[in-house]
Amino acid sequence: MSAALHDRIRDALQTDVVRTVPLSGGCVGDVRAVDLADGRTIVVKSGGSQLDLEGWMLQVLAERSTLPVPAVLYCNADLLLMSHIETDGGITASVEQDAADHLATLHAVTGDAFGLERDTLIGGVHQPSPQSKHWVPFFAEHRLLHMAKDAHQAGRLPAALVSRIETLCGRLDRWLAEPDTPSLIHGDMWTGNVLCREGRIAGFVDPAIYYADPEIELAFATLFNTFGDAFFDRYNEHRPINPDFFEARRDLYNLYPLLVHVRLFGGNYVVSVEQTLRRYGV
Repeated sequence: MSAALHDRIRDALQTDVVRTVPLSGGCVGDVRAVDLADGRTIVVKSGGSQLDLEGWMLQVLAERSTLPVPAVLYCNADLLLMSHIETDGGITASVEQDAADHLATLHAVTGDAFGLERDTLIGGVHQPSPQSKHWVPFFAEHRLLHMAKDAHQAGRLPAALVSRIETLCGRLDRWLAEPDTPSLIHGDMWTGNVLCREGRIAGFVDPAIYYADPEIELAFATLFNTFGDAFFDRYNEHRPINPDFFEARRDLYNLYPLLVHVRLFGGNYVVSVEQTLRRYGV
């Protein structure tokens, strides 16, 4: 960490940096645990862009929900200072059950429209979120089509697959219906963003929030095997899951995070996108 960054942290928090330790999981910028002279340990993200937007999303979650997230101590475009969350292990059945309690409560936070009052980010990639009264066209245009075209422009998704995604978007009403209300979601629910301590959730990080059909969050939680039966059994106690979700809509909703990964990494994620399209007859 540079002397200039030490100075910026001191100016923001009125205390000196004593020690820094690199942390894993920094998709956007450099991430470090930093011990301060006043006895606090904080997390510092630096060197990225639009970190103020990540800070804003964390603040929205803190203000509108009870989801445990880091407290934002300071943020601007290239520097984010957050409270440090202690962890001691991975995801267990008891963690999954606790996560289900938290996410069911989060999804009970509703809004007047799908989207959000400003655009957001997912994995550092632009995520447009114009407010819309209708979910299915929002999901088609601002999730699937937007990310497919962005991935194509980045040279990672062939034009033929973009065309097939356009065809799929014209048929979404075969599988998707309008939810009763827009629900607030974390938006990037995978293992790396779930912090655990003593068999419970310690916090959720790196959000990509907006108001959505909460099934898209449930789907994402299965994409990389983040949560399993313990999670879904408990979540179902709070908010009954439609019985055809897993068979009819989970893979369709997971097409969006797959496209995000194509945009970021390309490679085998393109194959997964093509397999999903074939599964839905496109």
